[in-house]
Amino acid sequence: MEDLSPIYRNAEIYDALYEGRDRTYEADSQRLVEYVKERNPSASSLLDVCCGTGRNLRSFADGFEHVEGVDLSGDMLEVARKRLPDVPLHQGDMKDFSLDRRFDAVTCLFSSIGYLEDPGQLNAALRCFGRHLNPGGVIVVEPWWFPENALSGTVMGDVVKVDGRTIARLSHTVVVGRAHRMSAQYLVADADSGIRHFTDLHMLSLFTRQEYEAAFAEAGVTSVDFIETGRDRPGLLVGVKS
Repeated sequence: MEDLSPIYRNAEIYDALYEGRDRTYEADSQRLVEYVKERNPSASSLLDVCCGTGRNLRSFADGFEHVEGVDLSGDMLEVARKRLPDVPLHQGDMKDFSLDRRFDAVTCLFSSIGYLEDPGQLNAALRCFGRHLNPGGVIVVEPWWFPENALSGTVMGDVVKVDGRTIARLSHTVVVGRAHRMSAQYLVADADSGIRHFTDLHMLSLFTRQEYEAAFAEAGVTSVDFIETGRDRPGLLVGVKS
C-alpha cells in the first residue's frame, strides 16, 4: 500500500536490521506469554495485530495452541508467511479488520499503535481488538511514549551486517505538537546490487496514559496495568476483558 513508509515495503531489509540489532524477540515473547497466562491461565489462542515479519508470532506459537497474525503491509506478510507457513496471516488495518473467530489474547507490539493519528482512531482500534477477544481475554499493547516522557532532538544510528548485506540507519526524532516526527535515512549495500538509499518519515502520536485507558475501556477493559520494560522501551499496557 502506497501510504506505508518505505521500510514497510522493504520487509527483508527491516527483518535483517532488527536481526542485526539483536532484538530479543524470543525473550520478549516469553514474558508476554507469562503476562497473558497470569491473567488467563486457560488462554490457548492469540492474535498478533501488526505482526510484521512474524518473529514474535513464531515464539507465541510455542506458548499457545492457536495463533494468527494481522498486518497492513503485504510485503511484511510475505516474509512472515515464509517464516510461519502453517499460521493464518491476514492483511488488514488495525482499526477495522474483521476475522471469523475470537481469541484469548490480542497483542499489538513494537509501538505500532502510535501510527494512529488521534484518540478517535485509537478508540476504534481497541474496539476492533475487543470484538476479536473472548470474555476474560487479555489485551497487550506496547504503546509509543507518553507525552511527559517524549524526548526531542534524539539521534540514533546503527550499522549491521546480515547475510552478506550491510545496512546503515540514521534517525532524527523531534516532538511536533502531539506527535514524534521521526526521519530515518537508510543505506543498503550488497555485492550484487551495490548501494541504494531511501528515506523514511514516521509520525507517531504521543497519546496520554488516560487516552490509552479510555481506549481500553472501549474494548470492555476497565482496569489496565502498566508494566515497565526497560529504560529505552516505552513499557506495556495490559488489560483483561470483562
